[in-house]
Amino acid sequence: MSPAMNRSIRAELPLPRHRRRRAAVAAVTALATALGLLAGAPAEAATSRDAARAAGPVVTRAALDPQLVAGRGARVAFLEQEAENAVTNGQLIGPDRNAYTLPSEASGRRAVRLTPGQHVEFTLPAAANAITVRYSIPDAPTGGGITAPLDVAGNGKRIRTMTLTSQYAWLYNQYPFTNDPDAELLHPDWWITECSCVPAETTPYPVIQKPFRPSHFYDEQRLLLGRTYRAGDRIRLTVPAGSNAAWTVIDLLDSELVGPPKVRLLAANVLAFGADPTGRRDAAPAIERAIAFARRTGLPVYLPPGTYQVNRHIIVDDVTIEGAGNWYTTVKGREVALPTPAPDGSVHTGVGFYGRDAADGGSRNVHLSDFTIEGDVRERIDTDQVNAVGGAMSDSTIDGLYLRHTKVGLWFDGPMRNVRVTDNIIVDQIADALNFHTGVTDSLVENNFVRNTGDDGLAMWSEQTANARNTFARNTVQSPVLANGIAVYGGADNTVTGNLIADPVREGSAIQVGSRFGAEPFTGHLRISDNTTVRAGTWELNWKIGLGAIWFYALDRSIDARVEVTGDAYLDSTYNAVMLVSEWAVKDLYSISDVHFRDIRVDGTGTSVVSARTAGSASFQNVDARHVGAVGVNNCGSFHFTPAGSEFGLTDLGGNDGGWLADWQLPNTITCDDRPPVTPPPPPTPWTTP
Repeated sequence: MSPAMNRSIRAELPLPRHRRRRAAVAAVTALATALGLLAGAPAEAATSRDAARAAGPVVTRAALDPQLVAGRGARVAFLEQEAENAVTNGQLIGPDRNAYTLPSEASGRRAVRLTPGQHVEFTLPAAANAITVRYSIPDAPTGGGITAPLDVAGNGKRIRTMTLTSQYAWLYNQYPFTNDPDAELLHPDWWITECSCVPAETTPYPVIQKPFRPSHFYDEQRLLLGRTYRAGDRIRLTVPAGSNAAWTVIDLLDSELVGPPKVRLLAANVLAFGADPTGRRDAAPAIERAIAFARRTGLPVYLPPGTYQVNRHIIVDDVTIEGAGNWYTTVKGREVALPTPAPDGSVHTGVGFYGRDAADGGSRNVHLSDFTIEGDVRERIDTDQVNAVGGAMSDSTIDGLYLRHTKVGLWFDGPMRNVRVTDNIIVDQIADALNFHTGVTDSLVENNFVRNTGDDGLAMWSEQTANARNTFARNTVQSPVLANGIAVYGGADNTVTGNLIADPVREGSAIQVGSRFGAEPFTGHLRISDNTTVRAGTWELNWKIGLGAIWFYALDRSIDARVEVTGDAYLDSTYNAVMLVSEWAVKDLYSISDVHFRDIRVDGTGTSVVSARTAGSASFQNVDARHVGAVGVNNCGSFHFTPAGSEFGLTDLGGNDGGWLADWQLPNTITCDDRPPVTPPPPPTPWTTP
């Protein structure tokens, strides 16, 4: 480790887990340049109309050929089409993996920029009657967002005009971020990399370019088309000539054939208890009356098609609540300021279905399915309980929900056991999509689709009490703006398997195993198997190094439980495929050991296959690599460079093809390059075995 890196790590202040208004022309110009929207920014010419039409519709998963990720991730009802593969007279932006730019937060790191009058047109690959559009439009000059129109046409005939909004996007500055693009530093005493200084020790006070660190640019919106369009039909998105948005970026379109609403006749229908399905009147009391009746009679609660206004938590225990389908039934609410802070520190409340507190015994036998929960969360306040689903729910199921615009989609505070979270879509969150927090055991998170979270996509956080025997299986996590796709912080005998994780943007990667945030130690086994990561591994701003697609981080204590990583595929990793690191301040106290990699495929790294910056050891068997950008093993150990060699040992168990390990002189030769040059790899291709 170089002296400069030593200083940067020591100067970095530890962050907590939960991660005026003057508009200046210079700031707007600087921001537009950073986002790649002005002339001179990296961009490609617009897609050729004739070439795109000749090629036909291009269906992707995580912006890749579906064959490359077959068998991994969530099975979903929609088909993904990236705007950069469609017909357009707009401008292609990207690719770019640098934080704080529009391309970096786009799926596949590319998108299409439209100005008023321009369009992008998609050819449907299959019959569809519904679409989802992922987009970005500018913020208001003083923050808070704007709205702007987008015309939708099918085969040349107008369907309707969508009203896009940036009111739930555009965060700025240091954690926990602000909606004010003109704000000064939120934490003047924190290290900021942009000036290579500790601001409190700098005279004069450092000047930051405003807006400072813009992020969280995208939002998405769904639309029922009113009829079924056939495969080969064209859906055109056009920015009207009179749009008040200077630009509209289209990232992708998902198309889907949605079935009819589900009807439940033998149920406590909330309409019978006075609920307003138009969304104009508060429906919470009526829903609570239906819940009370259902508990007495043993019936489920049914939410027919409609929008139900709920502006607070609905407490659920021993009840089943079903909607007509998440395209038809929406429970939607405003964020409401509390007159005084709640005992848990919340200063707002909002729409959410919550189990009882674990301290009060928690809830059991809760079953929520087939409806949408849409919140109104526009800022990150970590003490607020403004999550779509929360509390403690044992022996419960959450299935088929669509969760949007809340702080966290599902935040469970245990102890609790046996919850199954399946087949949900969780998008546009200010923080995590799901977090198992404190003593969640014997639970399953499977076949969920996550996109555009403001923190970890899926997390197990063993604070105070260990999580144990949980499984995250066959989920898709795309474009987490901050932190990791999937993170495991301590715990015992947990499993992460069959997931697809793509495009993390900053301060994290696809998969993290972290001894941090005050988590209980890892014990027993941690099994990580058959996952695929895509374009993962971000640039750590404070350390000034690139992370791995999977990275192990010893900060609070050693990681010495048995970790088995088998069957993973790390595709197009921005920096390393695997990284193991301990914090500089504790590098002589903690280590990472008993980690075993087997049957791994690495297709493209910007730097190394393995980067070790800690004491400890790992073994490798049948780890095949190609298109490696730098030295196969970058082994710095704990930076003592002893005559005996590196403090981190790699054990070759055989079958490691591609020369990445054989070229490294075993057993523990030091091959430390503090910041190796990056060589972008070619795009991933099918892996054939001789």
